[in-house]
Amino acid sequence: MNTRVEAALNDQIQKEASSSQFYLAMASWSENNGLNGTAKFMYSHSDEERFHMLKLVKFVNERGGKAIVPPVEKPPVEFNDLVNVFELLLQHEISVTESINNLVDICLQEKDYTTHNFVQWYVSEQLEEEALARMVLDKLKLIGGDKGGMYMFDRDLENATMQPAPSKDSGYNG
Repeated sequence: MNTRVEAALNDQIQKEASSSQFYLAMASWSENNGLNGTAKFMYSHSDEERFHMLKLVKFVNERGGKAIVPPVEKPPVEFNDLVNVFELLLQHEISVTESINNLVDICLQEKDYTTHNFVQWYVSEQLEEEALARMVLDKLKLIGGDKGGMYMFDRDLENATMQPAPSKDSGYNG
């Protein structure tokens, strides 16, 4: 495996691991603030981000590289409110998208078309992640300070299947 591509993939492994922890911190905060639907949503997304990381680890190792399991930085413990949670989530997803785009660029520069093809799944996934974060944030802004609206939002989030769980058909399985 090309060393530059391998380094970029390992950097992405770290970002996906951090994403999982970030969602987990938001889940815990939500649960501690009586937002069980939001907590369920965040726990699910934490698992999904871990899946993204594992998919990268397996890919790197199977291509002859060496995946490095990274240390993860401590995510925030407190958030101002639910709007703040989803604003930070959107900012985070935008930064992950930038990282994926950088990875695509490195693959093209190094003419690693196999990895480029593999990474296209992440490109599509990031479009969905950002769109979902924007949609949720838009709904929260519509609700404003209405406690009844917030209750219904949280309940709807608990019952929603806003994004399917990863499946065997969602890309590279290792």
